Amino acid sequence: MTRIAISGANGRMGQTLAEAAELNSNIEIGCTLDLGDKLEEMLDSFDVLIDFTRPEATLEYLAICQKAGKGMVIGTTGFSDEELLLIEAAANDIAIVFAPNMSVGVNLTLKLLDTAAKVFGDDADIEIIETHHRYKVDAPSGTALKMGEVVANALGRDLSACAVYGREGIEEPRSRQTIGFSTVRGGDVVGDHTVSFFMEGERVEITHKASSRMTFANGAVRAASWLSGKQSKLYSMQDVLDL
Repeated sequence: MTRIAISGANGRMGQTLAEAAELNSNIEIGCTLDLGDKLEEMLDSFDVLIDFTRPEATLEYLAICQKAGKGMVIGTTGFSDEELLLIEAAANDIAIVFAPNMSVGVNLTLKLLDTAAKVFGDDADIEIIETHHRYKVDAPSGTALKMGEVVANALGRDLSACAVYGREGIEEPRSRQTIGFSTVRGGDVVGDHTVSFFMEGERVEITHKASSRMTFANGAVRAASWLSGKQSKLYSMQDVLDL
C-alpha cells in the first residue's frame, strides 16, 4: 500500500486525484494540502506526493520532499529550463515521475509519434495543434511540447531550433525542417492534441482527445503506486507503462 499526499486538494485536479485514489486498492490517501497548509508538518503521513499545481509551488514542495526523502509524481507544466534542472538534480536524491501528461493514452500516442516520424522522415511537413480550456495559462501545452520533442528527437532535430510557434503576415514557404505549433484556448476543453504529417498527396493525423481529467488522475495514481520503493532517479510515464 502506497500512502500519497495530494497538493492543490481543493482545485479541480486535486479533487479528481482524490477520486482516482479512492478507486485504487493499492493507494491510501495519507494527507491533502492546499493554500496555507505546510507540507513539512505532514511528512509522517505519506510516501509519495502527487503535485499538479504551479511551478513555484512545485519547486517548494520538491525541496521539502528532497530533504525528507519522499517520492514525487509531478504533473505540473510551464517550467523554465533552469527549473527543469532543479527537478533533474533532485532526482539524484529521490525517485520522481515527471511527465507533462499522465494519461495512458497520451503516452501511447507518444510512442506512435516516434514511429510515425521515423517512417516519414524529412518527407513530411509537421504541425501540432492543441486545444485547452480557457483557464490554462501556459502555451503551448506541456503535452504539445513533449509531442514536438518526441518527433524532433526521432528526426535528429533540436526542437528549440526548429519549432515555429504560430504564424502571421507574409512569410517564406515553410521549411520541412520546422515543426509548427498552434494553440487554441476556450470553453471547458480538457485537452485535445493532433499531430499532422503532411506529404504530397496524403496526410496522416494522430490525435488524442481527453474528455475527463480522470484520465490524468488515474495515470498519476498509477505512477505513484509504481514509484514506491524505486531507487532515486527521474522517471517518465514511459517507464511506468513499460513503453
